[in-house]
Amino acid sequence: MSDPKNLFAALFEPKRIALIGASADPAKTTSRPQRFLRRHGFTGEILPVNPSRSEILGEMAYKDLESIRGEIDHAYILLNGAAAVAALADCGKRGVKVASILAGGFADAGAAGASLQDDLSRIVTETGIRLVGPNSIGTVSTQPPMVLTANAAFAIDKLRTGRWAVVSQSGSLIGALLSRAHARGIGFSRLISVGNEVDLAVGEIADLLVDDPNTDAILLFMETLRDGERLARAARRAHAAGKPVIAYKLGRSSIGQELAKSHTGAIAGSDATFDAFCRRHGIARVSMFESLIDVPALLVDRPPARGKRVAVATTTGGGAAMVVDNMAMAGLDIADPPQGLVDWLKPLGIAAGEGKLIDLTLAGAKPEIVAGTIERLLADDGNDAVIFVVGSSAQFNPELAVEPLLRFARTAKPFAVALTPAAEKSLALLTAAGVPAFRHPESCSEAMALCLLRPMPQPLPTLAEPLRGSLDALEAGRINGFDERRAADLFAALGVPMAKSLAIPDAKRVVAAVAEVGAPVVLKILSADIAHKTEAGGVALGLMDGQAAAVAAREIEKRVKAHSPGAKLDGFLIQKMERGLAEVILGFRRDPLVGPTITVGLGGVLAEIYKDASTRIAPVDEAEAREMIEEVRGLATIRGYRNLPKGDVAALARTIAAFSALAHKAFADISEAEINPLLVKPEGEGVVAVDGLVVLR
Repeated sequence: MSDPKNLFAALFEPKRIALIGASADPAKTTSRPQRFLRRHGFTGEILPVNPSRSEILGEMAYKDLESIRGEIDHAYILLNGAAAVAALADCGKRGVKVASILAGGFADAGAAGASLQDDLSRIVTETGIRLVGPNSIGTVSTQPPMVLTANAAFAIDKLRTGRWAVVSQSGSLIGALLSRAHARGIGFSRLISVGNEVDLAVGEIADLLVDDPNTDAILLFMETLRDGERLARAARRAHAAGKPVIAYKLGRSSIGQELAKSHTGAIAGSDATFDAFCRRHGIARVSMFESLIDVPALLVDRPPARGKRVAVATTTGGGAAMVVDNMAMAGLDIADPPQGLVDWLKPLGIAAGEGKLIDLTLAGAKPEIVAGTIERLLADDGNDAVIFVVGSSAQFNPELAVEPLLRFARTAKPFAVALTPAAEKSLALLTAAGVPAFRHPESCSEAMALCLLRPMPQPLPTLAEPLRGSLDALEAGRINGFDERRAADLFAALGVPMAKSLAIPDAKRVVAAVAEVGAPVVLKILSADIAHKTEAGGVALGLMDGQAAAVAAREIEKRVKAHSPGAKLDGFLIQKMERGLAEVILGFRRDPLVGPTITVGLGGVLAEIYKDASTRIAPVDEAEAREMIEEVRGLATIRGYRNLPKGDVAALARTIAAFSALAHKAFADISEAEINPLLVKPEGEGVVAVDGLVVLR
């Protein structure tokens, strides 16, 4: 089904639903979809399919799909394993528009399950049916009501409506999110569990929701990323439509690292690359599960903020300190109280001008003081947002410091309330009034940081066609293998300054090569089979003449043969000894989740230990490269830290941008490339690369 409108209707607003494998036993999971559909007001036709029953829970049952006349919009397959595969094949033949499969045990369950999942893929391709799952706990709409799920959380009596949609790769977490939101008085427009994503995945479904008139925000619970291109498109379209996309991803995983041969894979990892993906395409990533329902209130229907100064008032100094601490860590500034407020509070015995925090504790939580303080802060041009942190009165006396805040709902300037105690009544009161309210200081701080520093989709850089020299260097590496010499040829053709060097086939020519390059030199073994020469004992530094280099060459050969007896040795590289103010690692990877990435970090042999790096989606331009340099803490020394000599940051940015051109499709068979180290010389003197690695797919 190629028409998005028809797909959306079949998925979220079907008129006729078949339940294949429906049960009449209320104790069974397979009876839940039918019971939940009716409980929550589905007005369409329910078509239970069970060969041994003529009636199920008051609905006429059918022995098979063929017995059902007319179109079927959506079929929920409640069978397991091979039976589920056969049912999908029947749905495809029958012309069912969309099918969902509840059962797991496919690619999530070893080789046998993976084979069954391959069968599902084949059926989708051959018949054109659209599939949700397998391992999908269901699809839910609240407007109009359509609760097609086996998730026990939907046994609640009344389902709240709302204007936020949830797309989740975990089925059970939909129930957890629903229960937390329900307790807060928050409802959703759509909820869908995508499971193993054989066909319909997060990106395509999010793209459908961009055009949903009942949805104002799209919330994603992710375990991995299978359709990055579609999700990127959805995020950009959502931004243009004024709908924030907010993602929580399980992440510090090792996807893409185990097979990485460069340091870059270990430094960046899949989590850093997902961050880079979100930054490039304007997705607001949250670090707390709770933030999925906390953050939208500060993002929906709100234009991008113009600053990062937050004024904080409170009736609990300790609670406010937690919020302030987390905001500072997120890059926000705490604004000074305006003089007008200081003068107004002074007769009340509140010294608001002595610090940035406006602590009303000593005056007591009085409605007129609370309201007057917030009113003056919201009117002040010296801040960009306001947070009020409420102490114990929120739990026992909401009329004192919570009810006065209700008048500040939907203010032009961002305003949020953080509750320190467990105050569910106050939380629900604020939420119902439209005041963003939080029960965790971390979540409040994260929401405000995203509100003020929200990532905007960045322009997609365009790449010029590669020069002939770079394509020739790539072809030479393909044919002969990429040792350091051929890697250097490729990088130089891209525009990376490389150290002067000379390749020789054996140790006999070392003396003459040193004379030609000019001492002091570095001597390195040449081998496409050895990714990290230092670890193999294949490098000697600071050789002052040809004789010293000749001796070092013989020693290197012995060490390398002992370390890597199977490696093919192609001679030596004699390289001019270079020095700089800092060592930088520059890495390129085709990440399995997000595609081409570029990483800049503190280089040298300890690069993996420090993991002090910045990662972006490749390619980048010089401006974005500058941002990356600013983010690497260890490179403060070349940015002019404490009167230390400045490095050539401009040359470094040019080199990063040039290196990121490996993202061009012409270099598609390069999976990884790395320069470590790239030496940064004093300002105006450039940079120079002294080591290189290229790994083909």
